[in-house]
Amino acid sequence: MRRTLPALGLAGAMLAALVAVPAAAAQNDTASDRGRPKADPIVIAHRGASGYRPEHTLEAYRLAIRLGADYIEPDLVSTKDGVLVARHENEISGTTDVASHPEFTARKTTKTIDGTAVTGWFTEDFTLAELKTLRAKERLPQVRPTNTAFDGTLEIPTLQEVIDLARTESKRVGRTIGIYPETKHPTYFQSIGLPLEEPLVAALDKNRLNTKNAQVIIQSFETANLRKLDKMTKVKLAQLMDASGKPYDFVVSGDPRTYQDLTTPANLAWIGSYADGIGATKNLIVPRDASGGLLPATNLVRDAHRVGLIVHAWTFRAENQFLPTDFRIGDDPNARGDITSEYELFYGLGLDGVFSDHPDTAVAAREGR
Repeated sequence: MRRTLPALGLAGAMLAALVAVPAAAAQNDTASDRGRPKADPIVIAHRGASGYRPEHTLEAYRLAIRLGADYIEPDLVSTKDGVLVARHENEISGTTDVASHPEFTARKTTKTIDGTAVTGWFTEDFTLAELKTLRAKERLPQVRPTNTAFDGTLEIPTLQEVIDLARTESKRVGRTIGIYPETKHPTYFQSIGLPLEEPLVAALDKNRLNTKNAQVIIQSFETANLRKLDKMTKVKLAQLMDASGKPYDFVVSGDPRTYQDLTTPANLAWIGSYADGIGATKNLIVPRDASGGLLPATNLVRDAHRVGLIVHAWTFRAENQFLPTDFRIGDDPNARGDITSEYELFYGLGLDGVFSDHPDTAVAAREGR
């Protein structure tokens, strides 16, 4: 099914459910079009306001909304009993206190996830009730030590709890908050009998969000599950693209294409047959040299817009170590750099949205344009 998704903007009215994104014409790269009015790029809170709170917790999502984010992003994995929960990975030793629970010591194991051996504790080996006895912790304690103050206090939220929060906060703040879920390792979860697509669509149906006007975007690094979802749901879909490697479903099927191959105009048109946009790593849009300095921008934004796809870029983080050398301030890798200049660079290329760990900085830079 051919999809078209124009540039996304802020919803003007508060509704009981998450609702439609206003339409705007797709931008091309002609000189005359650069001066035309365009919907503001959306700000997507990457795992919540994860620069300020432990990621994928209700407190991180709640703070992101207070800081002005338009969408909150829950990465989805499955429990043993088929409940979708928000964790960046199904291996949870880095984001929860599971290692300190003696009752779960025997569940530590090694599994092959997308071709890589991973050792730890995995959500699919726990029921939801068991996961609810764990508490979140900061994934990057050396980078964000203040976030560790919340270690041991916050639960692992379910997808339903994230939806409920978005709806409640939409009413409170008087603007619609969207959700931007990512299906994590869909081929793997399908292989163990815990597919992610069916419970995700069931949750959308339950919450009356399975409509083309719902302020919901589903994303994935794989293509097969997005093509499957294209037949299951009317909500918008986004193909994630990394700077290296390939979708794992391509590895399984023997498809020789890489993520880099998917940036060509012909493959962008193919993506447009099942998805509405792309979520591209920043380096596919503005590459960096070996020392971390900025190189000239590619044509990816222009080429994607020409085939009717929107472009969201990831991930914007304020600390020096995540910034190009052009925007770093001082020698401390964990100190804040000139994140505003990075936003200004990317906004100037016509992006339709950004994923940010610090959504307040993305909002401020957008308002200062």
